[in-house]
Amino acid sequence: MSDTMEEGTIVSWFVKVGDTVKSSEMIADVETDKATMELENFEKGEVLHLNVKEGETVPVETVIAIIGKKGEDFQDLLSAAPTAPKAEERPAEIIQESVSFAPEQAPAAPAPVVTATNGRVFASPLAKSMAEERGINLNQVSGTGDNGRIVKRDIENFKVTPGVATSTSVGVESFEDVPVTQMRKTIAKRLAESKFTAPHFYLTMEVKMDAAMEARKRMNEYSETKISMNDLIVKAVAVGLKQHPNVNSAWLGDKIRRNHHVHIGVAVAVEDGLLVPVVRFADSKSLSQIGAEVKDLAGKAKNKELQPKDWEGNTFTISNLGMFGIDEFTAIVNPPDACILAVGGAKETVIVENGEMKPGHIMKVTLSCDHRVVDGVTGAKFLNTFKELLEEPVRLLV
Repeated sequence: MSDTMEEGTIVSWFVKVGDTVKSSEMIADVETDKATMELENFEKGEVLHLNVKEGETVPVETVIAIIGKKGEDFQDLLSAAPTAPKAEERPAEIIQESVSFAPEQAPAAPAPVVTATNGRVFASPLAKSMAEERGINLNQVSGTGDNGRIVKRDIENFKVTPGVATSTSVGVESFEDVPVTQMRKTIAKRLAESKFTAPHFYLTMEVKMDAAMEARKRMNEYSETKISMNDLIVKAVAVGLKQHPNVNSAWLGDKIRRNHHVHIGVAVAVEDGLLVPVVRFADSKSLSQIGAEVKDLAGKAKNKELQPKDWEGNTFTISNLGMFGIDEFTAIVNPPDACILAVGGAKETVIVENGEMKPGHIMKVTLSCDHRVVDGVTGAKFLNTFKELLEEPVRLLV
C-alpha cells in the first residue's frame, strides 16, 4: 500500500468471519508508514478466517485473512503461508523489550513503551489524534494494546508528570463575534433570494483588450478626467444594452419589464460589504462623464454619503474584480436586474491570429443571467456585441 512500506497495522476490520464480501469492497483500515488507508478486497466469497487482530502490526506479505467458499477447508493454505511472528519471537532489533523499574529505584522514570528502531511509536490513529489534541508526548505513554500498542484508553488514563514538557506547544483558542450590520443583512437577504429563486446560468467569453488599452492611453492624453478601463467597460455595456433590450430587463413576477433607459449599477466594495451606485443613462454619456461620475459615486460610497437616489433604479450591474488580480469569476444577479457581468483582469498572454502567435492581453467576462428573462442565445448575442465594441473601441464614440 506504499512503496516504502515494510509493515502494517490493522486498525479496524469492516468484516467478520462468516460475512459475504464482493470484489472492490473495503474490508479494513490499515495504517502504513504514510497514512491510514482502506484495504480493498479483490475476491468474491465468504470471510473464512481473520489471521490478524485489530491493533496488531505485521510485516508485509503476512496473510491477514482468508476468503473462499462457504465451508471450504483452509487449514492447509494457512499452515503453508508465512505467518506473523509473535512478539516474543521477533528479533531484538524489531521490538525493544519493556523494562520495569521499582519505585525506589526510579520514581520519576517514564512508563516504558514499545517502539520500533526508527523511533516510531506504535499507536492507533485515534490515540495519536487524541495525544496531539491534549499535548501528550507519546513516548511517555505506556501502551496496553497488543504488543504494547498505544490505544484510546491509554491516552484517556494518562497523567502528565509534573515538570516534564510535552512535545506539542499549547495555544489559546479565541474568537470574536462581530454583530451583523444592516448593510450585511440586506446583502445577505437580497442575494440569497436572488440565488435561490432566480434560475442562474452563466456565459463566459474572452475579449482581446490591446486595442482598448491603446485607445484609453490616447484618450487620457486629451481628457481632463482620467478614463479607466472600467469606464470603457461601463460604456461598452451601455451601448450593448441599447442594441439588446431583452438583456436590459427585469422579472416582476407576473410580467417582464423591458427597460428603454440604461442605468448601470457599478459594484463598489466598502468596509461593511458592497454597495451598487448607479450611473444613469450611461449610454448617452461620454467616457469622461462616466469616469467622473463613477469616481464621485465610489467616493460617496466609501464615505457612507450615498443617498437612496444614488443606488436605486439599476437596470444592469457590473462587478469588476480585475484590479484585485482575479482572472475570472461568477456573480449573483442583483435584483431586479436580469443579468450581471463579472469582469476579470486583462492578462498578458499569447494570442493566435491568422495562424501566427503574438503577445496580447485577454480579459475574461462572465454574464450571469436569470433564465426566466434571458435565454442563452440572447445573452450570447449581447456578449458578442460587448466584445466587438471593446475590440474596436472607436465604435464607442459614434
